[in-house]
Amino acid sequence: MTDMPQLYLVTPPEIDATFPDQLARVLDTAEIACLRLNLASRDEDRVIRAADACREVAHRFDVPLVITDHAALVDRLGLDGVHLTDPRALRKLRADWGEDPIIGAYCGASRHTGLSAGEAGADYVAFGPVGETTLGSGERAEAALFQWWSEMIEVPVVAEGALDLAAIEMLSQAADFIALGEEIWSAEDPAARLADLTAPLRA
Repeated sequence: MTDMPQLYLVTPPEIDATFPDQLARVLDTAEIACLRLNLASRDEDRVIRAADACREVAHRFDVPLVITDHAALVDRLGLDGVHLTDPRALRKLRADWGEDPIIGAYCGASRHTGLSAGEAGADYVAFGPVGETTLGSGERAEAALFQWWSEMIEVPVVAEGALDLAAIEMLSQAADFIALGEEIWSAEDPAARLADLTAPLRA
């Protein structure tokens, strides 16, 4: 792989009324390949309101919007696909949906899970976390996994989780997409933070 990774944004787990404007500023300053609505809430009304607000902004910038896990909302809300945190439902979902919409699969640090997801029809697989974190099992997706995947497998691969400048530079030749979420939204100026973190991709 020789092309630099594209950027993939993940929303914060909680968003407020100011987020659409914040999102628009980021999309106006950077070329984003995909946006994932990744809310912690399981309240349907809140998820639907957030999806409507994010869809309006994303589609204004021609950025596809996928939602974490809530596959039943994709068609209903006019979204572009789903990101599955448990890929076991992928094969049936792909059979039900056909080639569209987008189906992505989070596969942790497991090559086997990634291969199974690819065979089941995933449009992309995501491995992570890349950086150090105390969340989840603590197992990290090492650079060697991305390198092997990019050399051997055609299904696009997303790197996500606790990414910093060094990790992004390390993965610049081994990932198809770099997914950033809390890494930028926690900053006072997310657009500026995104520009700083992705400097290695413009070198």
